[in-house]
Amino acid sequence: MSTEVGSPVAGLTTALSDVPDPVFSQAMVGPGLAVKPTGGAGDVVAPVAGEVVTLHPHAFVIAASAGGAVLVHLGIDTVKLKGEGFTLHVEKGDAVEAGQKIITWNPTEVESQGYASICPVVALEAPAESLSDLREDTQVLAGDLLFNLDA
Repeated sequence: MSTEVGSPVAGLTTALSDVPDPVFSQAMVGPGLAVKPTGGAGDVVAPVAGEVVTLHPHAFVIAASAGGAVLVHLGIDTVKLKGEGFTLHVEKGDAVEAGQKIITWNPTEVESQGYASICPVVALEAPAESLSDLREDTQVLAGDLLFNLDA
């Protein structure tokens, strides 16, 4: 069974290897893509339908209804912002639909504080070959397909 994984933000897709953090660039937590956000303040949406199993202001994990789990990380080292500039719209344990608003943030503000705003979207602990149709170097809107995950 395959799960379509959508982009949590609008921006330009890029390889995980371009993320300035070895945990993501070396795919230590799993394969995926990253999105370089375009524009200022905006909503971050669920990449898949499922249950919110981890929720922080700067990152969240959704266990997909069809299997697998997807991590979205908003920027790099943004945990150091201690939630400032991030507004949560769901709670841990909530069932969400793909495209549902999860967090509101401002990538421009994150960058102005010296952090990268790039957003890794990772299929947690999945084998690289379980991903297909990766859309690298493509301009996407929030909700547009990033890749398929075969659970």
